Amino acid sequence: MMMNNNMQWILQDIPIGRNIQAIRIEKKLTQEQVVAKLQLMGSNMSRSTLANIEVGRRNIKASDLRALKTLFDVDYDMFFKI
Repeated sequence: MMMNNNMQWILQDIPIGRNIQAIRIEKKLTQEQVVAKLQLMGSNMSRSTLANIEVGRRNIKASDLRALKTLFDVDYDMFFKI
């Protein structure tokens, strides 16, 4: 596959970021609170990174998704709802 000099973006086919945001809001947590808790769990995620994940501009690392699963106390299915 040939690529030009413009950056190519891979679009998510499942709105993982929006699902993370919806769960966070349902749990009544701010982005700052989530990031602080994640950092205590060993993540180095920043608030801006979480914000970009929630709007679909950035992909989430598997280790951070696992930490969010624990933090939110939800099944993985909740992240992958369409």
